[in-house]
Amino acid sequence: MKAIAQRTYGEARVLELTDVPKPVPRPGEVLLEVRAAGVDMGVWHVMAGRPYLGRLAFGLFKPHQPVRGMEVAGVVAAVGDQVTEFRPGDRVFGTGKGTFAEFSTAAPKRLARIPENVGFAQAAVSAISGVTALQALRAAPDAATVLVIGAGGGVGSFAVQMAKARGMRVTGVCSTGKVEFVRGLGADEVVDYTRSAPGEDLGGGTYDLILDIAGNRPLSVLRGALHPHGTLVIVGGEGGTSFFGGMSRNMVAAARSSRKGQRFTGLLSRTNARDLAELADAMADGRLVPAVDTAYPLAEAVRAVEHLRSGRAHGKVVLIPNAGSGA
Repeated sequence: MKAIAQRTYGEARVLELTDVPKPVPRPGEVLLEVRAAGVDMGVWHVMAGRPYLGRLAFGLFKPHQPVRGMEVAGVVAAVGDQVTEFRPGDRVFGTGKGTFAEFSTAAPKRLARIPENVGFAQAAVSAISGVTALQALRAAPDAATVLVIGAGGGVGSFAVQMAKARGMRVTGVCSTGKVEFVRGLGADEVVDYTRSAPGEDLGGGTYDLILDIAGNRPLSVLRGALHPHGTLVIVGGEGGTSFFGGMSRNMVAAARSSRKGQRFTGLLSRTNARDLAELADAMADGRLVPAVDTAYPLAEAVRAVEHLRSGRAHGKVVLIPNAGSGA
């Protein structure tokens, strides 16, 4: 089968369209015919081998798993022994192994069914980014006001919509080119950080919840924008040093959290069937419409990753292994 793989760490040019053996589902796995694969920042981290600490898990000199991709939507082609949750022909989405390919394997506990009125591309891009936004918002379930920094990106575009669906007042922070996009997602106020002085680009309010997805503002600045009993969630592991990445910032934030006042926490999400089912319900009834910026054919994976890294994508980027598959 065709797949996007790499032989060494590096930037997007290390990715190659190549032929690899079609995977066989092990007991407790399903085989998916991939119809769409989301391109998320986790792809870049494994591809580049950064932060370097991550190589203890990815592989010291090259990735243990050469085929990239985790987010996936597709059709169940076969099931391994002990699988009772799905059967061939089911339309599903979630996370799998090496999803930048025509076929991939996945564990049922990280999959859910796609609603009939939702396409493969929109389902695929929800698996990591949507779950991350959902879990971040749970950090302060009673929050009335939320500031989403990085509102125009993958996780941010989900967070804005989900927060509005929960009745929160949402302020989104983004670049000039994404202001109208973020407003269209439902944000009550949109702040263009490129036109605001440092420290004044957070909307000028005090928020019950701040989701810092961009990962580059001093904690002291974020503390000043947070309600005295508010919660700051640092989403993902962007920024920081080459060795620790954003994890160093997460650790510092946790150390500065106050049990009696403001709470600082980091979030590294994990996809699970329950959260995927909640996203599926929200997509089915229109409360959530995943924003797909660009769909690329599998052979253009390099362009897709470079577009993601440019920061210009409005929402998510997706790969389509077979352009005629109805994704």
